[in-house]
Amino acid sequence: MEWLTNRWVAAAAGIWIQWSCGASYTFSIYSSVLKSSQGYDQSTLDTVSVFKDIGANFGVISGLLYSAVTPYGPSRAASSSSKSKWRSLGGPWVVHAAGVVCFVGFLFIWAAVVGLIARPPVALMCFFACLAANGQTFLNTANVVTGLRNFPEYSGTIVGIMKAFLGLSGAILIQLYHTFCDGDPTTYLLMVACLPTLICLSFMLLVRIYEVQDDGDYKKHLDGFSMVSLIIAAYLMFIIVLQNIIIFPSWARIFACVVLMLLLTSPFGIATKAHWEDSRKFVQAYSIERGRDRTEYQELPSDERQLQQATSDEILPCEEEMNLLQAMCTVDFWMLFITMVSGLGSGLATINNMSQIGQSLGYSIVEINNLVSLWSMWNFLGRFGGGYVSDYIMHRKGWPRPLLLVATLGTMILGHVIIASGFRGNLYFGPVLVGICYGAHWSLMPTITSEIFGVKHMGTIFNTIAAASPLGSYVLSVRVVGYIYDKEANKEDNICFGIHCFMSSFLILAGVAFLAFLVGLALYFRTRRFYELVVLRKLRHSSK
Repeated sequence: MEWLTNRWVAAAAGIWIQWSCGASYTFSIYSSVLKSSQGYDQSTLDTVSVFKDIGANFGVISGLLYSAVTPYGPSRAASSSSKSKWRSLGGPWVVHAAGVVCFVGFLFIWAAVVGLIARPPVALMCFFACLAANGQTFLNTANVVTGLRNFPEYSGTIVGIMKAFLGLSGAILIQLYHTFCDGDPTTYLLMVACLPTLICLSFMLLVRIYEVQDDGDYKKHLDGFSMVSLIIAAYLMFIIVLQNIIIFPSWARIFACVVLMLLLTSPFGIATKAHWEDSRKFVQAYSIERGRDRTEYQELPSDERQLQQATSDEILPCEEEMNLLQAMCTVDFWMLFITMVSGLGSGLATINNMSQIGQSLGYSIVEINNLVSLWSMWNFLGRFGGGYVSDYIMHRKGWPRPLLLVATLGTMILGHVIIASGFRGNLYFGPVLVGICYGAHWSLMPTITSEIFGVKHMGTIFNTIAAASPLGSYVLSVRVVGYIYDKEANKEDNICFGIHCFMSSFLILAGVAFLAFLVGLALYFRTRRFYELVVLRKLRHSSK
């Protein structure tokens, strides 16, 4: 069973769990049937949606659980304490199992919609929505942090891959909805309750933490995972656009779904090849080492300068492993929190109001639907590109990762200004920039968090920072964009037409992004020396 117990299969299994658990991004599929079956008005439905967003982004519990059940450090196997014995029985699968339990929330929503249970109070329905979406945080935390531990040299790339497949999850699930649910949102609710559960139970025992050596020779296989994600994204974009042009017969939908499933299985092929190459290199290295004269390794440099150089190459500074309370007492933590409020909050404010923006500027229904569907593609490109490009600039250029965070915030300012301008075709440019930058935050933030505060409690710390997402969404979407739109709208039908509907609000969002840009710039200068002394030096040492 050795071919199933390695870090490559763990990554492929994590990818499969990631693409199946993003049902929170598809609320619009079942929101109409939820509204009609429960007799909700629009404000009540929006309230349920807010609790869904809170559940999807509040992952502190998942982070604490991951830190509790996954051992950390080289001495964990030798420890004989009762706590270590209990933790040795755990692992990422415990966090996955907790996420599976949360998906029971979708079952309760489905039961309420079809009438199996009495109509629940609004507060209880909000709890169901929060619980169902919260399962995503457990699965995401287990897969991302395990990937960070298994591929420490290219942490940005592996985080980008995991986050990218989560970003694609909504588009993949919608394709399954078109194929197997025959346009019935009620059946879709049952599907998103059962499908992630079955996939997670099937693969969660394969997602493990492995002791790895810094060989620095696995980037090409990570690039293979990256290429698969790009191919799947391009395929989904083609299918989405084609479905908005022509109506697919049932056989075409099934064929398109089969091709998609075949593409999704390809990471396991990459994992098998990578493990085979790793095993072959290990055997070759072991044979060469046994054939060498052991005295070669016992020779010491005769020159004092060479001795100092050898010592400095072997002794590396260690990054501090902070817990949540220690991290919250630092300025860096709150700088990251502020940038998340702007980056994720303004991104959610844009997508939450995309239909109304298009309507106010005279876009057709088909154009608006295409733009909403393609948002997941821009989100994917940001998630994938943020991790991949940040690793590139660190390994090739020696630039600290927060520098790319600053660049994304600057680009987001331009995106908001383009949307505010209201010129014809602006929604084909502005949301692209905002969507890519929004996605980039989801891959940059976990990696930066692990580098500044350490990997041990990274899941807890990052998920606390990620709580800025629903906070930013509420303040910027409801209190800024929604409030200004209601003031500008016609009082009779509460509909607004014209550039003025969103110009002021998106100029405010641009201003918020500019303030976050300044905070990100300050974070870059604060951490630049740390990256030079610790992070970049470790990368250079491992590449030798």
